[in-house]
Amino acid sequence: MSKKKKIEPLTGEELLQKVKELENLSKEEKAKACGYYTVTKNGIERVNMMKFLNALIDAEGIELDSTANANGRGGRSASYRISVQSNGNLLIGSAYTKQMGLKPGDEFEITLGRKHIRLKQLDEDGELDEVEVAS
Repeated sequence: MSKKKKIEPLTGEELLQKVKELENLSKEEKAKACGYYTVTKNGIERVNMMKFLNALIDAEGIELDSTANANGRGGRSASYRISVQSNGNLLIGSAYTKQMGLKPGDEFEITLGRKHIRLKQLDEDGELDEVEVAS
């Protein structure tokens, strides 16, 4: 059984150039071609999208870390944009739920429109409040 030599993950300008060259590939294929994958003991290749995306962010020189807040802990700020994840999920992060004062167990009714998602939440009076997430 011949072992395929894994390439060292690209970083910086090399990474940006390679991604531009591979513009017609999916993001998973780009990540793999740039060296962001591992091979399991069973020979299955697994793409590490988080490392790939973080390397792209670093290569672009984008600063995502915010300054520490009053209690000494940093965190993400809301960008008001989300993307569908590779597994098809749409994740609304804690920056938004905290801003809205939501807590674990809060429930929503989901209504799909042509180009939007509408979330309806029950308030304390048992009435529906509407929160709309447009695409």
